Amino acid sequence: MNIAEDIRPISYIKAHAAEVLNQLSESRRPVYITQNGEAKAVLVDADSFERMQKTILTLKIIAQGENDIRNKRYREHDSFFEQLEKDFDDKYSV
Repeated sequence: MNIAEDIRPISYIKAHAAEVLNQLSESRRPVYITQNGEAKAVLVDADSFERMQKTILTLKIIAQGENDIRNKRYREHDSFFEQLEKDFDDKYSV
């Protein structure tokens, strides 16, 4: 793996878009886009982007749960399921 292959100026991206997309699909490595010598953006293939989004969402949910535990915003297992069963019975009993 040669990281230099993954850094491209914007002018190269404009002139070789199809080639860059093929590189993304084959390597699954991000391509860093530079403008005036500075990194300005990162291109990733759609599957990698979707996996990153799902990972971020999972981490947010875990962080929220940890925060709820720290702030004692939770119920014990038995208490939760007892209430759930009661609510279900109240709503669907004939």
